[in-house]
Amino acid sequence: MTLPTSAEGISESRLARPVGIGRAHAKAIVLGEHAVVYGAPALALPVPQLTVTASAGWSAGSSDDTGDVSLTTTGSDARPRETQASDGLRRLTAEFRATMGLTEPLHLDLILDCAIPAGRGLGSSAACARAVVLALADLFGREVSPETAFDLVQTAENVAHGRASGVDALTVGARTPLLFQAGEARELAIGCDDVCIVADSGEMGRTKDAVELLRAAFQRRSGAREQFVRQASALTDEARQALADGESARFGARLTAYHELLRTAGLSTDRIDALVEAALTAGSLGAKITGGGMGGCVIALARPEHVREVTRSLRHAGAVQTWEVPLRGHADHAR
Repeated sequence: MTLPTSAEGISESRLARPVGIGRAHAKAIVLGEHAVVYGAPALALPVPQLTVTASAGWSAGSSDDTGDVSLTTTGSDARPRETQASDGLRRLTAEFRATMGLTEPLHLDLILDCAIPAGRGLGSSAACARAVVLALADLFGREVSPETAFDLVQTAENVAHGRASGVDALTVGARTPLLFQAGEARELAIGCDDVCIVADSGEMGRTKDAVELLRAAFQRRSGAREQFVRQASALTDEARQALADGESARFGARLTAYHELLRTAGLSTDRIDALVEAALTAGSLGAKITGGGMGGCVIALARPEHVREVTRSLRHAGAVQTWEVPLRGHADHAR
């Protein structure tokens, strides 16, 4: 039996819901930024404290052959506002329709309630895309496999960011820290009870500028890319092993070393460097920029008994928000 694919069909059938709901959460890259797109490993951390909820329903407007999407965004930093749906979300809804075999035109209302600060390297675009996928699946009463959800989120991510590595698309739906490499992910072995503190510098990240800066540096010097990827891979592999062995100090040292790698490449800022220094001075085992760079957030590792002191120091150094994320023992969150 075919599910209804229009508002009129909904009124005549109970096979689909009048409103579909989907949820996702933020992420932070622990190590592996930039190098991951060249096949190097990356370690990624779900941030379940920061969530996005998508609601999908039928619009009162008329649909056309392209499938109209009306978008309203809400969140802690803005009043509810109606905007034209992004190219990525329009492409995502079209791909969802094609994947699910929905042939009639769709006219949808999407509401995104997002607590994830945009432009901070926390995966807000991927989280919004995943929440929309799950909301559409709920609306139409369809099951979406993890593989299909990933592919659909990547559709939106590739429109938004160009060549997306897939780290964000996976981690915004993950329950535990992940090791990601060459398009595949597995759960990280965690041998310690330390806490990652994510601190928002208040500066918008400039991922595209950072990518172009790094690419230009690679083109200027023969072998520069290979050297960067080799150093990044070694630090990430050493950090992964230290984390599995419960060697917190060794793990933290790799975080700080990776920050130095990115800072030397020109991807940090004075404010980010000040936050890293503040965390280390307050007893953090390691700290670094997280995400694309040239702004965004810092991630600092601390033993549980030092979390308050490190957080206080980050705040005093200018962090506008902080979130504490245990490496293991996450509360149940977005599915």
